[in-house]
Amino acid sequence: MAYWVETAEKDWAAIQRIYTARAYLHALFFAHLVLEKLLKAHWVKDNESNTPPKIHNLVVLCRKTKVSLEEKDIIFLDRMNDLQLEGRYPEYLEKVYKIYKRKETALILEQVDTIRKCLLKNLQ
Repeated sequence: MAYWVETAEKDWAAIQRIYTARAYLHALFFAHLVLEKLLKAHWVKDNESNTPPKIHNLVVLCRKTKVSLEEKDIIFLDRMNDLQLEGRYPEYLEKVYKIYKRKETALILEQVDTIRKCLLKNLQ
């Protein structure tokens, strides 16, 4: 569990530098990673095996844990799934670069931070 939390926190610190450098799509991709790693920490906490499934879908990961999020947060996780996919495949990049500028990215990162803190709190 510690591995997932520690690497998520390192990624969260990196997001701040990436955002400051105006690499908004990269910041959003890393934001997905932060949530994924924290959900995998919960998976390890809630299951006997310490090897979480090799999936990236945040909603599926969340549902495989005892984490209880509000429906609006589940909808947000689903939206974050779209961002990580778009960040991986070149056919989406041009479209996404046009959509996610400073303001839009900042709003998403605020929501990620709220969920991040909730997930961390529930790991204690």
